Amino acid sequence: MSNLIDLKLYERNNKKRGSGDYLLLFSVVLLSLIGLVFVYSASKYSSLTTYGNEFYVAGKHLVGLLLGYGALAFGSLVDYKKYLKLGIVLIVVAIAGLLLVFTPLGFSNYGATRWIKIGSITIQPSEIAKICYVIFVASYFAKNPVRAKGFVSALPVIIVGGIICVCIILEPNMSITVCFGLLMLALLFLCGMKISHIFALILPIASCVPLLIILEPYRLNRLSAFLNPWASPKGEGYQLLQSLYALGSGGWFGVGLFNSRQKFKFLPFSESDFILSVIGEEIGFIGLVLLFSLIAFIVIRCVKTAIRSKDFFGFALSVGVACIMGIQSVINALVVTGSIPPTGLPLPLVSAGNTSIIIFMFSFGIVYNVSKQN
Repeated sequence: MSNLIDLKLYERNNKKRGSGDYLLLFSVVLLSLIGLVFVYSASKYSSLTTYGNEFYVAGKHLVGLLLGYGALAFGSLVDYKKYLKLGIVLIVVAIAGLLLVFTPLGFSNYGATRWIKIGSITIQPSEIAKICYVIFVASYFAKNPVRAKGFVSALPVIIVGGIICVCIILEPNMSITVCFGLLMLALLFLCGMKISHIFALILPIASCVPLLIILEPYRLNRLSAFLNPWASPKGEGYQLLQSLYALGSGGWFGVGLFNSRQKFKFLPFSESDFILSVIGEEIGFIGLVLLFSLIAFIVIRCVKTAIRSKDFFGFALSVGVACIMGIQSVINALVVTGSIPPTGLPLPLVSAGNTSIIIFMFSFGIVYNVSKQN
C-alpha cells in the first residue's frame, strides 16, 4: 500500500513538473494580442489613406503573429538541449545575415540598411542575431561554467559580441547596438564574470559612444533634439514633441481605445517604435502601468525558470531571453518619454515588425521548454 501511494505521488509530481510554466505562455500570448489591438489602432488611419485599407498594417502584423505562434510552439516542443551543439553554427548564421544587408539583398529605408529583402519578404537580421548570441553564450559557458570567471577564457564571447555590434552599427543602427552591448554585459555578469572585468569592458565601450555620435551628423541632431526638442519643433525635435503630446493627452486614464489623435499622421512610426505613445494616449498612465506590469511579469517568469533550471545551459538561455525582453522594453519606454535621445527600437511583442515578434515568440518557446524540464 505504501509503495502504491509513493508511486502515485511520483507520477503526480512528474506530471506537474512536465507541464511547464503556463503562466509564461498565457502572459506572452496576452501581450501579443494587446499589441495587435494597438497596432490596428495606431495604423488604421495611415493604412486607409496610404493603401485604401485600414487593416493593411494590422493584417501584416496578424500574419507575423500567427507565424510567431508557430515559432512559439516549435520552441516549446523541441528539447532545448538540442541547441547546445548549435551555438557556433547559429552565431555564424547570425553574422552572415548581418553581412548580407551590405549586399544587393540589402534593403534601405529612412537612410539605413537594416533589412534583407527577398521578393516580398523583409527580414531584419539584427533581431535574429540577439537570440543566436544568447544560444552561443549559453552553449559556450555551459560546456565549462568556469570560463565566465576568467577574462581570457571569456574572450570568445566578448569578441563575437564585438563583431556583431560593429556589423549593426555600420547599418547604421545605434539603438540595437546599444541594446546588444547591454545584453552582452548582462550575460557575462549573470554567467559569473567578475565585476572588475565587467568594468574593464564598460569603460572602453562607454568611451566609444561620444565618438559614434560625432561620426554621424544625424546622431548629433538627435542629441540636440533630446536636449531641447522645442529648439526645432518641426525638425529633429518633432517626433519627440509629438510623443510627449500623446502621453500628456492621455493623462491618468486616457482618451479611450481607438481615440488617439496623434495617430492621424502627427506621430511618425506610431505603430512601431513609438506605439507606446499611442497606448499612453488611449489608455493613460494607469494603462501603461498595467502594460509594463505584464512585461515585468514575463521577465520575472523567465528569471524564475532560469533559477529553477536543472543545468547551466537552461539557466543561461532563460536569463538571456529575460535580459533581451527587459532591456529592450526599458529602452523603448525611455525613448518615447524623452528620457534618452530618440532612437528606433520596437517594444517587444507589441510594436509592428514581423521579424521581431517571430523571434521573440520562438525565444519564449525555448524558455517554456526549459520550464517543462525543471
